[in-house]
Amino acid sequence: MIEEESLDVQTLFLRYRTIWISDIHLGTRGCQAETLLDFLRYTESENLYLVGDIVDGWQLRKRWYWPQAHNDVVQKILRRARKGSNVFYIPGNHDEVARDFCGLQFGGVLVTNQIVHTLANGNRFLVLHGDQYDAVIGFAKWVAKLGDVAYTFALSINTILNTIRRKMGFSYWSLSSYLKSKVKNAVEYISAYETLVADEARRHDVDGVLCGHIHQAEIRMIGDAQYCNCGDWVESCTAVVEDFEGRLSIINWPEQRDALLRVLGVLPP
Repeated sequence: MIEEESLDVQTLFLRYRTIWISDIHLGTRGCQAETLLDFLRYTESENLYLVGDIVDGWQLRKRWYWPQAHNDVVQKILRRARKGSNVFYIPGNHDEVARDFCGLQFGGVLVTNQIVHTLANGNRFLVLHGDQYDAVIGFAKWVAKLGDVAYTFALSINTILNTIRRKMGFSYWSLSSYLKSKVKNAVEYISAYETLVADEARRHDVDGVLCGHIHQAEIRMIGDAQYCNCGDWVESCTAVVEDFEGRLSIINWPEQRDALLRVLGVLPP
C-alpha cells in the first residue's frame, strides 16, 4: 500500500466522472482490500458503481473472515455517498441475498438489479453483474460452488507467491489470471460469456454493456455493442473508469500505482 506521508497526495489524486468496480469478494482471504483502499484513497468520481460480488456470502456462510481492512472498504464507500457521489450497488451471485433489497437505499447507496448509465458523450450502457448469462451458474450451481473451492485454493497460492515477490522487490502478478489465459476451455468460456452479455445490450437498445463476474477486465467491440468488464479485486485489481469526455478505459491499479511512484521518484524508473 502507498505510504501517504511519503507522497504528494494532490499529484496522485485521479478524478473521473464514473468508476465501476466489481468482484471485491469481501469476506475472503483472497480479497485485495488494502490495494482497493489505496485505489479509493487516491481517486474520486461523481458516480461509483459496485457491479456485484462485493461481499462473498458463499464463503462467509462457510467460515467467518472479516478483518479491519474489509470493514474500512465498506466505510470508505459509504463515505463517498455521504460526500455527494452517486453510489449504485448491483448485487451478484456471491451476494445475491442483497437482490431482495433492490429499489432501496442504504446509507445513500441505491441497490438495483441493473441500471442504464449515460456517458458524458450521450452513449448509454447497461450495467449489471452478468452471472445470469453464465450457463454454469444458471443450470448447475453445485458445479459453480465446486469451482469456487478450486478457485479459492488457486488464490491462496497466488497470495503466497506475491508475498514472496514483494520481498524480492517484484511487482504484483496474478497466477490465476495467467492460467486462465493459457487454458483453452477458460478462453472459450470467457469468449462465449462476453458474446452473450453483448447481445443483452442490443436487446436493451443501448450502446454497450458494463459487467463483472468472470474476473477478466476487458473493453472491446463485439459487433455493434461495446463490451466492458471491470475485472476484480482478488486477482488483477482493476476498474473501468469514464473521463469527463465520456471515454472509457481500464485502470490496473498495481501498474498505475507503480507508474505514479516512479514519477514521484519513490520507485526507480
